[in-house]
Amino acid sequence: MNRTGHICGVEHLQRAGKKLSVFDSFYFCIVTFSTVGFGDVLPDIWPSKLLVVIMICVALVVLPIQFEELAYLWMERQKSGGDYSKQRTESERHVVLCVSSVKLDLLMDFLNEFYAHPRLQEYYVIILCPAEQDVAVRRVLRIPMWSHRVIYLQGSALKDQDLVRAKMDNAEACFILTCRCEEDRNAADYQTILRAWAVKDFAPSCTLFVQILKPENKFHVKFADHIVCEEEFKYAMLALNCICPATSTFITLLVHTSRGLEGQHSPEDWHRIYGKCSGNEVYSIVLKDSIFFSEYEGKSFTYASFNAYNKYGICLIGVCPDNTKKNILLNPGPEHIMNPLDVCFYISLTKEENTCFKSQTGCRNSPKTQPPTCSAIASMGAVAIDLQEISIASSLGASLSNETNMVPVLELPDSPSLQTANLFSNQSKCPCQPNTGDEGSNDYVKGYPPDLPYIGSSPILCHLRKKKTPKCCMKLQKTCYHKDEEDVKAYGLKDKLIIVSAEATGNGLYNFILPLRASYRPENELCPIVLLLEQEPDAEFLETVCWFPMIYYFLGTIDSLDDLLRCGVSFAASMVVVDKESTMFAEEDYMADAKTIINVQTLFRLLSGLNIITELTHPANMRFMQFSAKDCHSLAFSKLEKKEREKGSNLSFIFRLPFAAGRVFSIGMLDTLLYQCFVKDYMITITRLLLGLENTPKSGFLCSMSITEEDLCIETYGRLYEMLSSTVGDIPIGIYRTESQTLEPPETPLSQMSDKVSVFEEGKDPEEQHQALHCESPDIQTHSLRRRSMQWASNLLGPWHAERDADRQQRGVLLSCSERLELTELVKKRMQNLGLSTHGFDKMNNNQSSHSYALINPSPDTKLELNDIVYIIRKDPLSLELYDTDIKKSWRSDSQIRERNTKNHL
Repeated sequence: MNRTGHICGVEHLQRAGKKLSVFDSFYFCIVTFSTVGFGDVLPDIWPSKLLVVIMICVALVVLPIQFEELAYLWMERQKSGGDYSKQRTESERHVVLCVSSVKLDLLMDFLNEFYAHPRLQEYYVIILCPAEQDVAVRRVLRIPMWSHRVIYLQGSALKDQDLVRAKMDNAEACFILTCRCEEDRNAADYQTILRAWAVKDFAPSCTLFVQILKPENKFHVKFADHIVCEEEFKYAMLALNCICPATSTFITLLVHTSRGLEGQHSPEDWHRIYGKCSGNEVYSIVLKDSIFFSEYEGKSFTYASFNAYNKYGICLIGVCPDNTKKNILLNPGPEHIMNPLDVCFYISLTKEENTCFKSQTGCRNSPKTQPPTCSAIASMGAVAIDLQEISIASSLGASLSNETNMVPVLELPDSPSLQTANLFSNQSKCPCQPNTGDEGSNDYVKGYPPDLPYIGSSPILCHLRKKKTPKCCMKLQKTCYHKDEEDVKAYGLKDKLIIVSAEATGNGLYNFILPLRASYRPENELCPIVLLLEQEPDAEFLETVCWFPMIYYFLGTIDSLDDLLRCGVSFAASMVVVDKESTMFAEEDYMADAKTIINVQTLFRLLSGLNIITELTHPANMRFMQFSAKDCHSLAFSKLEKKEREKGSNLSFIFRLPFAAGRVFSIGMLDTLLYQCFVKDYMITITRLLLGLENTPKSGFLCSMSITEEDLCIETYGRLYEMLSSTVGDIPIGIYRTESQTLEPPETPLSQMSDKVSVFEEGKDPEEQHQALHCESPDIQTHSLRRRSMQWASNLLGPWHAERDADRQQRGVLLSCSERLELTELVKKRMQNLGLSTHGFDKMNNNQSSHSYALINPSPDTKLELNDIVYIIRKDPLSLELYDTDIKKSWRSDSQIRERNTKNHL
């Protein structure tokens, strides 16, 4: 277009001077733009000369861009149709990513997590995809940071020639991911299974990482080295959120790679401590090679766990005994003695190899004359700082100066009769104690479910009924000959309910029930589970779950308030909203969660005190949960999230209040679990043990305890760690904390801090004020100037302006309160019309504004607060019985030997 316009323009303007033909004009343009410039044809009037100057300037800008686009398209087509050369495989390492379609979010999650590890910086990523690149992916892959690391090959994993192009037989690993946005999720799994078979057939020695959606399809790829089943992890997390708040947040932060720098520049205290604790990850090391744990060889596990935490600030959560080689045990208890070949798994801000602790072998052999010194591990660069040289800042709280007054942790139990008694009065009963509920322990037994729903389901010891529940009694909507009408109406559900809203039954719901009915859960903590289903459940599913106690279902939808009230939402402890499979696919991205978000928002407005746990398809839609356009806190957190994203953080969403409180979760956040296994091959097993998806003998389980007023005398988290590990053998790993939400936005403390001196304050010299202003940091100066300008404006406008703002704020509070009361009365009237009791409904909705967050492995001097919930890895109760049995056998053998020796002596 530019060339044609130039040719025509020169020919037209030269009519006023020396006339040029169209061919002469074309010849002149070619010679000029090719920088040859013979000079035999040239314009002789000023309009033509001006046009040539303008066109040359435009060509200098446009032509290089067009040439660059052509070169990039040519190179991309060469890559898509080319191959990864054999010569590069001899000097370079690469992994292959096989997907049916590449989405921008999936690609960025993979690249950010994969290249977050320092030793993977020299690896190359080969994307093998049958579809062409879309505009967003092409734009990202043109960034220099990714253009020389990522190679996009268009091809299919089912064709050997495409696998040859990707050099699959020389690849370090192959990641096969499933598209979760397909309408038919089984069909998506079938495609993944075929890709896994093709890769295994072509390159048997290649390490295979497979992602599967449905649990019943997992056994087809059992040969893979690492498998992540989406529905297994999703439903287990949603279940544990009901009994251990924010388990999904805790696990998500644990499987993401971060340096703990998020929120460190925020004025909010909880942002800084929450962001720092989010940098904790799980690491492993052999005991004999460890500086942290080698001194505890021959000691008990709980002794090593507490002393390592007290000395280095790390949390030892499990071991892989040298005699098992494969089985990972979470908190095997004080019965386990640490061996030099044991693999230790610990939670820390950095792995031991990256710390600067100095190994002083001479000090190990010398007698200890000083108490152990606590050390802090910095997140920046993963550097450990010895507190013997640098003291902790006063902002971190009280120091551990009273450390010498602590009672030493028991190395071994004093007697074989050591019981897992509860340390605090508010803890639950021991599983062996009888239940006082309506369904007594006489009706329960511990055993394995007789009917497994699918092949490959892990057998887990559970609480079961001696006789299975009749299917007619599991439905809450109609009477049967087993119960009269009055019992069906109330149904004896006096305990807090757990309601699950789902579209239909499936094997995923079985994994929701499994952790809540595990044998290590005390019987008095078993809550009734009501399944709110839109479709009639399958007979096979009912046959499977009828052996579990207190499982019911109700046909209805979350859209109907009447259905919610009839199934008991007014006295429920938790409401779990599962994303519907039929709505996971939408023509426009991120619109798949639209219906779920609106339904949950309606439920939140009507029942503000209900604990609603929601699953979303896209993590970006978390910002719409509990949305309020006039909430200053939400707006401030949105700005903070954008700042963290601009800094390149992989965890920019963690400051969203619903996510921090564990009330929203997206399975896409767990994709990093599969990627981390390339470096940490133990992460899937540890996550499954924490979620209760596996039941290894002598391995502990995740539970929680609440801090009451009687427990506040413990004061700090470090002392709590000591008491739990030395008495009952429990290992705390974190805190779930709830704080009241202030009326001012998060930026207010910074502005107040910067505005220590008012412009209109009397008794201050202007020079002192000027010096104080220049001593502040640039950010504080900006907030201070803005606040002082607002003060000046308010004083200029007069007192009526301040009164008007106060009246406006008070009016907003009154309107929100009146709206809440109006909605509460509406729900109560509807309950009365349905014949339901409204007792306790006002107390349920009378909740104060607050925010909650999870702290992973906080520092020992963290102050305990009232209603804190502590995450605990409790040892397996059955391991104590085995330990007692072994000791009794040893005592019997010892007594027999003594008797035999006595007879021989006589």
